[in-house]
Amino acid sequence: MSGMQSIMLAAGGTGGHLFPAFALAEELRRRGVAVDLMTDMRGDRYGGGFPARTVYQVPSATLESRSPKDVVKTLATLAQGTAAAFRTLGRVKPHAIIGFGGYPTYPPLVAARLRGIPTAIHEQNAVLGRANKMLAKGVSAIATSFEKTKFLDGPLAAKSVLTGNPVRSVVIEAAKLGFLPPLPDSAVRVLVFGGSQGARFFADIVPLALFALPDALRSRLRVVHQVREEDMDRVHEAYAEAGIQTEIAPFFTDLPGRIADAHLVIGRAGASTIAELTVIGRPSILVPLPHALDNDQLNNARRLEEVGGAWCIEQRNLSPERLADVLENLLKSPDTLAAAAKAAKNAGRPDAVRNLADFALALAEGRHPEGNRTT
Repeated sequence: MSGMQSIMLAAGGTGGHLFPAFALAEELRRRGVAVDLMTDMRGDRYGGGFPARTVYQVPSATLESRSPKDVVKTLATLAQGTAAAFRTLGRVKPHAIIGFGGYPTYPPLVAARLRGIPTAIHEQNAVLGRANKMLAKGVSAIATSFEKTKFLDGPLAAKSVLTGNPVRSVVIEAAKLGFLPPLPDSAVRVLVFGGSQGARFFADIVPLALFALPDALRSRLRVVHQVREEDMDRVHEAYAEAGIQTEIAPFFTDLPGRIADAHLVIGRAGASTIAELTVIGRPSILVPLPHALDNDQLNNARRLEEVGGAWCIEQRNLSPERLADVLENLLKSPDTLAAAAKAAKNAGRPDAVRNLADFALALAEGRHPEGNRTT
């Protein structure tokens, strides 16, 4: 193609959607491609440092219920967003647009189809998300993170390519640190994070579980725990009473480095969490977010558990007593932790960002993206 290539990325405003878009933007810019981002207002939380030429905000809405009032309101907002995206795409004229899920991707991709711009979606989870499911039939190609993606079959599978879920350069850098299991009588580093929707549960259960560990093991613990602002005081008091050395904060900007420093991670099973755990190669206890549509986190966690890289425990089955038992067995067995770290690392796809960039450029050049077909 003559002139500078231009690719528009579209993503919902959560980290799970924006982080892989961030990683792709980094790689495309390294290749001399102009990158723009289209998201909703929530993107402000991450958009300040997003490696895009311009971040465009378009109105969007998620269908909260099936009531006629909510349906009409959501459709009206999506129509408004589609009109805004149509105007923006007319000015920017990208060679292709790739959506990363979430309802904010719906208006840009619909507008792109109306303008005849090649479109694709990337699915981070082992289950095709709601917005991506709505868009899948109309896009030119689909990139996936898992070899098998639920709801992706027939004609959709025929235009799907396995790329993996790309991670940011800071994750690739953190992955250079190899896993060293804890030595006898040395510090044992545990990282706990639950994301915006999961932190309350871990604040309730993890300090109690750690308090129940034998004194000799508890004294060796060095815990880093992501805690909601409103839970900070009570969690700090619980750890102080247990005599456990901790660092707690509502948000860690250097989370990939902290994953690399951990002997064991306790967390949810969002797509970005799985991608970072596997690229870095760290053992984890995964507690999927309950009540999620299609159980996407449960599917993600089970895929990693199947290869030996994690232990999946559903929240309904997890008490402080059970977590304490699991933790005691794992933390007393460095060989078990090392084997899980190796299995997680083997499941990682550090080349995913290069694969997805190749996919994006093929789309922009009018070629069908090549790669492994998925099922």
